Amino acid sequence: MLIVSYDIANDKVRNKFSKFLRKFWRRLQYSVYEIKNSDRHIANIQTEIEGKFAKMFSKSDSILIVPISKASESSIVRYGYAVNEELEFIFV
Repeated sequence: MLIVSYDIANDKVRNKFSKFLRKFWRRLQYSVYEIKNSDRHIANIQTEIEGKFAKMFSKSDSILIVPISKASESSIVRYGYAVNEELEFIFV
């Protein structure tokens, strides 16, 4: 799992980066995404960020990519709406 947080000044770059991240999991806040996937897929996402987006970021932009291990993932405490995001529902 990855937590990706960003503060990008350029609207066009910010929108493009947000749309890119939206394909992989869910938005937690306006500029914070949680990405759950296999380690290989996460490595591919990081490679794509480095290859495609890193050159678009300015010196004033801030992008943080925080890997969360499987062991640490179980210790995440969630409140409010975030609690419901983890529940599995079966509709009949």
